[in-house]
Amino acid sequence: MDAEALLLARLQFAFTIAFHIIFPSFTIGLASYLAVLEGLWLTTKAEAFKTLYLFWVKIFALSFGMGVVSGVVMSYQLGTNWSVFSAVVSPVIGPLLAFEVLTAFFLEASFLGVMLFGWRKVGPKLHFASTVLVAFGTVLSAFWIISANSWMQDPSGFTRLQDGSLRATSWMEVIFSPSFPERFAHMVLAAYLTTALVVAAAAAWRLLKSPGEKESAIALRMAIGMFAMVAPLQLVVGDISGKQMLESQPSKMAAIEAFWETRAEQPFHVIAWPDRETESNRFELSIPKIGSWIVAGETTAEVPGLTSFAPEDRPPVAIVFWSFRVMVGLGLLMIALGAWGAWLYWRRGGPEANRSFLRACVAMGPTGFIAVIAGWIVAEVGRQPWVVYGVLRTADAVSPVGAGEVSASLLGFLVVYAIVFSVGALYILRLIAEGPVQGAAEPPPDRPGPRQPSQPLAAAPVDPKPEAGE
Repeated sequence: MDAEALLLARLQFAFTIAFHIIFPSFTIGLASYLAVLEGLWLTTKAEAFKTLYLFWVKIFALSFGMGVVSGVVMSYQLGTNWSVFSAVVSPVIGPLLAFEVLTAFFLEASFLGVMLFGWRKVGPKLHFASTVLVAFGTVLSAFWIISANSWMQDPSGFTRLQDGSLRATSWMEVIFSPSFPERFAHMVLAAYLTTALVVAAAAAWRLLKSPGEKESAIALRMAIGMFAMVAPLQLVVGDISGKQMLESQPSKMAAIEAFWETRAEQPFHVIAWPDRETESNRFELSIPKIGSWIVAGETTAEVPGLTSFAPEDRPPVAIVFWSFRVMVGLGLLMIALGAWGAWLYWRRGGPEANRSFLRACVAMGPTGFIAVIAGWIVAEVGRQPWVVYGVLRTADAVSPVGAGEVSASLLGFLVVYAIVFSVGALYILRLIAEGPVQGAAEPPPDRPGPRQPSQPLAAAPVDPKPEAGE
């Protein structure tokens, strides 16, 4: 494949995976949130928890469906644009993706039906069990996907045959590659953070318009509790992941920090303008010695720079450098927002009475998605020029198709995504703006009438009866 076709294939995959990751990063956390809401309702019988559940389950169903549809495109592209990768690597990661379908996806799809349609057909405890299993299925799905991706980042437990294809020699080493634990924890925490920020933004929006709305106040406090705890924990997990990266992918770490020379007492570049041609930073605002401490845990540690790697083995520095700083910068803002919200807990009136805090929550609503996308850019672009690090180059993994075919499919994806998913996203935002009280409302049983915009699903749940049997 020529260079133009390779670039287009990479752009197509980058576009589709960046769009797709928006939905799993939301539904993983939202499924767990729904399980908590239903559990609290069954325990306390408080109507506010039921109202919140009925509201957010509609948004979950729409987001889950859009995530499934956009995810199908990923496997489609592996056969069209990346057939060589599929032929060489599928004996290793193919079973991991199959396990994701056979365990996680089947679990989600089966119990999602009970979760949405079973309110009058099963008892409340069995329905709650279905919600919990759907939540477990979303995390299990992340387990297998991150396992496959972590193996591509840090391959282990395999051998190469004479025909060039790969075979697993230890499935435990394939599934649990050295970087997997930190990366899996990092992704799940990111999903919980993303959901908490969306819930907080939706609740804050309603409280700005309707002060005193009980359900929104409860949702806001629950969201604050989540990101006040998870955001600092995410920083710790990210630091552990970074130190592991120094061992497994030193070139990526050098690009993240824009280190060009190998030396001890590396500075930390707060901002910089990396230049691959001059192998230096044209401009940099740095803190001496802190770079080595952040990366290796000691200011005197020697950290390799990009010049210690061949030019063809270096990742694009500027993209990785700035994407990492977007991710970390937003993470610090999340920590600050959580600390602010926790402090307001102790103030008279609480966080729901502070309009400045509510506006900040609304503004921070989409930052979880931005941070997730920035993190995946760091992970995937930082791995270049390898599709399987140190084993298979990206240029050797593409299909033998021309730039015309790839550009046609890329244009088709852009048009379809722009129409279908933009409408879906706008509809979800409209539902969120309605708030839990109106959004969870159902038409009376004796007057069904036409379906209204606030009831997007035929499966919209009706109030289950707590006294019903199993």
